[in-house]
Amino acid sequence: MRNFLVLVAGLFLISCSQSNYSKYAPIYESEGLGEVPDYSDLKYWAAHPNKNDPSDSVPKSIVSKQILSKEVDVFFVYPTSYLDRTLPYGLNAPLKESKINIYTDYSAILYQASVFNEVGKIYSPRYRQVNILAYYPVTAADTVKAIAAFNLAYNDVKLAFEYYLANNNNGRPIILASHSQGSTHTIRLLKEFFDNKPLQKQLVAAYVVGMALDPSIYTNLKACTIPDQTGCICAWRTFMEGHIEPFVEKEKFKSIVTNPLSWNNTDTVMDRKLNDGSLLYKFNKVIPSVAGAINHEGVLWTPKPKFFGNFAIKTKNYHIADYNLYYLSIRKNAALRVNNFIQNQKTNSTHN
Repeated sequence: MRNFLVLVAGLFLISCSQSNYSKYAPIYESEGLGEVPDYSDLKYWAAHPNKNDPSDSVPKSIVSKQILSKEVDVFFVYPTSYLDRTLPYGLNAPLKESKINIYTDYSAILYQASVFNEVGKIYSPRYRQVNILAYYPVTAADTVKAIAAFNLAYNDVKLAFEYYLANNNNGRPIILASHSQGSTHTIRLLKEFFDNKPLQKQLVAAYVVGMALDPSIYTNLKACTIPDQTGCICAWRTFMEGHIEPFVEKEKFKSIVTNPLSWNNTDTVMDRKLNDGSLLYKFNKVIPSVAGAINHEGVLWTPKPKFFGNFAIKTKNYHIADYNLYYLSIRKNAALRVNNFIQNQKTNSTHN
């Protein structure tokens, strides 16, 4: 536990899974890290406006309703898809491993990044992501190696973001979005590039999902408290109602938790009937009334999701479905925040 806490302190890392990985210890040195990504080359982007990729997809049941204004940019950092516990590449995945890239593209890019394609041009860099085991170092030496691995992954994300700013942004509004390991890195991006920085004025919102987020990390950035607020942070982690993970009980702060159905800090208990649509196993099938949303002490609870076949769900940790359960609600909220941001820009321009 001591080594894990050191890892947390060093990288703003908070545990995101209940699994016990200690039997896979020790964690070994990273091997075969490969080349530093050249983000001028589209092959180093999982999603980019200049290529066709799964982030462009829209579920068939809502495609006729889309007005794709693309008034902002979305920088999306995907979650861990390097899940092989035998660590064939060491702690960091190579950029050209096709199985990992395909899994990334047709899971996180399709089911998560696509939620923002109504409002934004989506940029999602490939990066030398860290294996899931790095979140659970066993020895002090493992902790040092894990921190180095996370820093390597973050530096790729940072390099991609700097390339994007220099070559693609052109002063456009920005949505930052992420999940799980992607949120580990996005927490750092927000601190380094936005918090009390000029770029904060371009931030529509940050959807930093699937990780605990200590609000005291930031000086100026705050949690979103109303649905159309801009320049703020949305965050949540989803569990079955009544379930508290041991790692949550050990947290020394109360994480930001945004209700992804009400989007405000007053309506904190929302019935599943108010959920317009979730995406589960089939991307083109939007299912209404699957999951509710209840704010509870730094986490998000929902009664067991209701859909055909839900009897097969045994886990009480719905981490993998943080975006899927609230897909249409997130999509609508992003549009609301973008519209408000653009209107405020126009108002400020008129007054100036």
